[in-house]
Amino acid sequence: MNHGPDDPSPEGLDSDELALRDLLQRTVQEIEPRDGTLDHLRKAVPARRARKRHAVVGMAAAALFVGTAIPALLHVSNSTGLLGADPSIAGHGSQAQGGAGQGKETEGGESTSGGSSGKAEDKGSGETKQDQKGKTAGTTTGASSGADPSASTAASAPVCTAEQLGSPTGTTDVPDSAGTVYGTFRITNVSSSGCTVTGPGTVVLTAQGAADSSKISTVRHVSGDAAASLPDPSLEVAQLLVQPGSAYDVKFAWVPSETCPTTDPGTETPTPDPTATEDTSTTDGSSTGGDTGTSTQLVTEDSTTDGSVLVTNTAEGGAPTVTATVSDACAGVVYWTGLLTAS
Repeated sequence: MNHGPDDPSPEGLDSDELALRDLLQRTVQEIEPRDGTLDHLRKAVPARRARKRHAVVGMAAAALFVGTAIPALLHVSNSTGLLGADPSIAGHGSQAQGGAGQGKETEGGESTSGGSSGKAEDKGSGETKQDQKGKTAGTTTGASSGADPSASTAASAPVCTAEQLGSPTGTTDVPDSAGTVYGTFRITNVSSSGCTVTGPGTVVLTAQGAADSSKISTVRHVSGDAAASLPDPSLEVAQLLVQPGSAYDVKFAWVPSETCPTTDPGTETPTPDPTATEDTSTTDGSSTGGDTGTSTQLVTEDSTTDGSVLVTNTAEGGAPTVTATVSDACAGVVYWTGLLTAS
């Protein structure tokens, strides 16, 4: 079959495409590869395949790293609050999370102190039920007593022993207009190293003279009670770091409920008159005997019976013990505080 100029060839190409193919074939007919081209291809092709494999392996390793690192970071971030549970490592916890922009605050007292965590003070072995009822929840956890006491310093020294505490003093003020007597117990760290006091100890009352032991009692000081001039319970601390030579205070107040009873003798008490002597006179040689006289002393005014109350504080470790005397006291209540930094 004859084909015209525009008829397609058996391969399906028209005349223009056939002419272009012939032109291209003649153009490259004499082109030959350079020497070493085959060796280059033998080396280049495997190298390119190896680079592709390395790239794929690197991408897989990166994806695996990201997949394991993100859960670990989330776990560390969520556990930040645990670091703040111990005031001694609160600073480290804040520093570790600071770079990640974490704004969490650490717990503790006090702001790093002991702050204020609301921890109730430890119970003393000699405390009564009334003592326990008087405790408040506003007690700070840690403080320091020294040259520059700071409530933000957590008590970290060992617990004070009886040998480390001494030089106790007990003082009382003059009664105020309502008859309330305020006093202070102060105990000093007489050792050469700091130690921690973990409670105010115990307070015991002893009736003297006309004081009625059934009408005297002790109560822990709380806000709004009758001892208005005692320090606010929020100033008390559950434990106190006492440096050598420094002291801590426990304050108290005697609030009378009754005055001491009075006595009215109302009776005549005959007493011999030491000035009476026998009167003897002689008249005309005779003598007469004189009478021995006695006189009577009367008590005309009422007098107040003598009564007092001894207020005794024993330190938490069982020693030392210090006593303050409240005079003209027969019935009433002693309100007393927890640990206070020495004022």
